[in-house]
Amino acid sequence: MFVSVTLSLLQGFWGTFKLFSLTLVFALPLGLLISLGSMSRLRVVSYPLKFLIWVIRGTPLLLQLLIFYYGPGILFGTNIWGSGDAGRFIAALVSFVINYACYFSEIYRGGIQSIPVGQYEAGYVLGMSKGEIFRKVVLLQVIKRIVPPMANEIITLVKDTSLARVIAVYEIIWNGQKFIKSEGIIWPLFYTGVFYLVFSGLLTVLFDRLEKKLDYFR
Repeated sequence: MFVSVTLSLLQGFWGTFKLFSLTLVFALPLGLLISLGSMSRLRVVSYPLKFLIWVIRGTPLLLQLLIFYYGPGILFGTNIWGSGDAGRFIAALVSFVINYACYFSEIYRGGIQSIPVGQYEAGYVLGMSKGEIFRKVVLLQVIKRIVPPMANEIITLVKDTSLARVIAVYEIIWNGQKFIKSEGIIWPLFYTGVFYLVFSGLLTVLFDRLEKKLDYFR
C-alpha cells in the first residue's frame, strides 16, 4: 500500500511541479514589465497597472482561480480554455501567473527604488544611456536585494499550487484526497506534506547558496 500511495503522490507531484515551474517562467519576466509600467510617468500606463496590482493583491487566489476559469463561460457563454485536463491546467496557470507577477512586480519595484539616485547620476555623467545604467549598474544590485523576499514568495508558490484542485487540476493534494474515498484511509493526505517539505527544503538551500554568491555587493 505504501509503495502504491507513494507512486500515486509522485504522479500528483508532477502536476504540482509543472504548475510551479511554468508559473515562474512566465511570472518573473511579466512581473518586471508590470513593475516598470507601474513606475512609468505615463498615467495611462501606470494607473491601470497599479489598479490591477491592487485588485490581485487584495483578493484571494482561490477566488481568482474560480473567476478565471468560470468567468469567461458566464460572460461569453463559451469555455475559452478548452475542455479536459489541459483546459483546466491552462486556466490555473494563467491565474497563477497573473497573481504572482503582481506580487513579484512590487518586489521588483522596491528593489529598483532602493538604489540611490546618485548611481543613476554617475551613470549619466559617464555617458551611459538609461538602458545601460539599468543593465550594468542597477540590475545586479536589485537582484541581490530582492532575493530574500523573492525566495519567500517562490516557496509560498509551492504550497499555493494546492489551490488548483478547486478547479479539478490534478496535483499532489488531489491525489492524496482520492484515497479517502477509494480506500477509506486519510494518511496519504498527510503524507503529501513530506513532498512539500522536501521541495521547499531544496529551494531554501538553493536560495541560501544564491545569496552567498551575491555577497560581493556588501
